[in-house]
Amino acid sequence: MLAASALPAPMIWAQEIKDVTLRQFGTGVSNLNEVAQKVKEDLGFTLEMTALDSDSVTQRAATQPDSFDIADIEYWICKKVWPTGNLQAMDTSKIKNYDKIIGIFKDGKLTPESVIAQGTAPHTVGFVEGPDSKAFAKEQTQWMTLIPTIYNADTLGIRPDLIGRPITSWTELLNPEFKGKASLLDISSIGIMDMAMVCEAMGEIKYGDKGNMTKEEIDKTIAIFTEAKKNGQFRAFWKSFDESVNLMASGEVVIQSMWSPAITAVKTRGIPCVYQPLKEGYRSWGGGIGLSKSLNGIALDAAYEYINWYLSGWVGGFLMRQGYYSAVPETSKEHMTPNEWGYWFEGKPAAEDIANPFGDVMAKAGESRDGGSFYDRMGAVACWNSVMDENQYMVRKWNEFIAA
Repeated sequence: MLAASALPAPMIWAQEIKDVTLRQFGTGVSNLNEVAQKVKEDLGFTLEMTALDSDSVTQRAATQPDSFDIADIEYWICKKVWPTGNLQAMDTSKIKNYDKIIGIFKDGKLTPESVIAQGTAPHTVGFVEGPDSKAFAKEQTQWMTLIPTIYNADTLGIRPDLIGRPITSWTELLNPEFKGKASLLDISSIGIMDMAMVCEAMGEIKYGDKGNMTKEEIDKTIAIFTEAKKNGQFRAFWKSFDESVNLMASGEVVIQSMWSPAITAVKTRGIPCVYQPLKEGYRSWGGGIGLSKSLNGIALDAAYEYINWYLSGWVGGFLMRQGYYSAVPETSKEHMTPNEWGYWFEGKPAAEDIANPFGDVMAKAGESRDGGSFYDRMGAVACWNSVMDENQYMVRKWNEFIAA
């Protein structure tokens, strides 16, 4: 492995920066103690991290701007937070690897031929017209709302050993064969997207935009799942990563909404678990780093230094070993072995065992990644996590469903 080198800094600045503490919060996905330790080693300042669930992240970013310096948030959350004025626009001319950031975050296209998926695609909330603008720009500008860091293509997790046959469609989540052994995540804005993938795959609803449903579409979607719930389809509704892992590892659930590192966590226990590619495609999400409006002076300089370090490769390699993708894949490659890069990014069979960042083996030699290469997976995104115009109505209907 190559060691990440700190960016050169003038001597006085290097001494002063040691006194800087930046307070970062976000979800547990990317608020990792290992990153904070590496920042201390490479850049000299202190990064204090707090991990919260998605709803708490949204609330804090929207209502407590003085409680943080760095908001590590998802793009759909940005749609709720940016209009509050609590974040400051970031100058892309200060981002060293800006030109290497993947196209999804710039014009929405992975390749020139790509079709832009439904929902809150990151590029639609990624830019503003100027440093003080509250409105999102229609195209790339010098000012970004978030600097992209992490993203993935999400699908259903399954226990192939307990199911015993191929699973190819989102419809299987409501298959009566799995009555009492299915699960859905209880985060309304993400759970409803999984529901929509299922309802559309069943041919029950054709959505104008799964990420921005009408009240009628919300009602029909919730009705289909409420009926399934009353028929005993679901074993549980999970809110936290650990709950999803335990449901799957115990075998109480055989098919459910899942996240990539949760699959990893089940597999590292020696239990078969697959992140199943489905013919209708993936539900995707992306996250980035936002800066508090009140950040200035040397602390702001340190934050830009941190962002440039973040995109320089070490963190990307760390995240990619858990099944996520880096916004600047080519720098991550320098911090991964050819075997790791081949497995995680290119979809090649592993030449030797694949370990996660903590040294636990999670794929044996000869195995290939579920869903194949980066371009196979991110090229099959059907919709992005979103905030709908009818968000309040949707949340109310979701809560009625959970209580039903």
